Amino acid sequence: MFKTIRNAWSIPDLRRKILFTLLIIVVFRIGSVIPVPFLDTTALAEAMKLITDNPDSSTNMLAYLNTLSGGAFANATLFAMGITPYINSSIIMQLLCVAIPPLERMAKEGEAGRRKIGTITRYVTVGLGLIQGTAYYFYLKNTMTESGKHITIYNEGFDMWFSAIVIVLVFTAGTALMMWLGEQINKNGIGNGISILLFAGIVAQLPATISTLGQYWGLGSEGYTQYYFLVPLWVLIFVAVIWVITFMQDSERRIPIQYAKRVVGRKMYGGQSSHLPIKVALGGVLPIIFASSILSIPGTINLFFQTQDPFWKAFFEAFSTNGWLYMVLYFILIIMFAYFYTTIQYNPVEMANNLKANNGTVPGIRPGAPTADYIRNILSRITLIGALFLAFIALLPHIYGAATGMGNMAIGGTSIIIIVGVALETVKQLESQMMMRHYKGFLD
Repeated sequence: MFKTIRNAWSIPDLRRKILFTLLIIVVFRIGSVIPVPFLDTTALAEAMKLITDNPDSSTNMLAYLNTLSGGAFANATLFAMGITPYINSSIIMQLLCVAIPPLERMAKEGEAGRRKIGTITRYVTVGLGLIQGTAYYFYLKNTMTESGKHITIYNEGFDMWFSAIVIVLVFTAGTALMMWLGEQINKNGIGNGISILLFAGIVAQLPATISTLGQYWGLGSEGYTQYYFLVPLWVLIFVAVIWVITFMQDSERRIPIQYAKRVVGRKMYGGQSSHLPIKVALGGVLPIIFASSILSIPGTINLFFQTQDPFWKAFFEAFSTNGWLYMVLYFILIIMFAYFYTTIQYNPVEMANNLKANNGTVPGIRPGAPTADYIRNILSRITLIGALFLAFIALLPHIYGAATGMGNMAIGGTSIIIIVGVALETVKQLESQMMMRHYKGFLD
């Protein structure tokens, strides 16, 4: 990877693209530390400790958003909403393009249709950012520190309404600006812009993780000698997980395809052998995002209402990340969403029809329905392997945290998958760009 980056840096055009991408990342990080107006930053820092310092903080949506935004959410900055509204908007549009026929036809119209869907996605992103920003404002307004201080400066009268509108609009504008920054990377930089910003936000949490590891290591000198073993073990597991994710990201099942020979005029076409690649990690990180979003709802509701009723208190505690119920539901939901995403993304009947139309067959399988059934069975098995892989990576930090008490790490299984996936995809784009610039045709 480092060799690829070094070779790309030696090409002026690619160097400009890399520098432009780095510039956008710097702008993103600057916006992540600029607080919105009309908030008491001291009270905010005190109140947000329940997110950043609580070992069970990942049970609520706020900690999840804080990780994806690179810590901007807990500081209520310009980019506090992060890129999450755009991700949710893209997922919603993908689902609607399958469920709503007009959108499905629009998606099949080529570049013009994709541009229309992209425009709708942007409007939906702004709408989701507005809703999310409003919810976050009410959370800030209703939250008080242990000393009784309000986070919002103005809490009554016209001043309250004016400050509320400004805060919500700033949050929404930050979401729109991040979406625009991602699009600029797509046009003038390297890699997928949204993924790059998501990658930068998660990597920004690495210092917090290293600091937490240092604190645990320091506890070893205070008599908790087990951390002298648990901290290095965590580092080894972290490296091993990165290797496993890298291996699985490039793993694929290749279905052999044989194209029949056909004579056109005096020439013969076809007859060659090929393959149909199906990646093991078909859904990527999306099944984990879906599952964690659903399971974070009870913890988020408890965070807003802080109920003391024995029944509801026991109910919300059952969804703690260290609880067995949470882990079992997390595992089941990841499997379910992996199959669901594969179903809406891959149509075995359409794939079989395309092969038949191009005189392609799977050796030993008849064209048509038998080929579709064969592809469906392979997809089912591959999806199960990929889903089990995702569930293992997602649950490993929770299991390790429950077993060792080291549950307040800023980097979890989902974050590692995103980091590795974006890094690999960006390197592949760099390699393809260099191949295009070094290609020698028959005139050279």
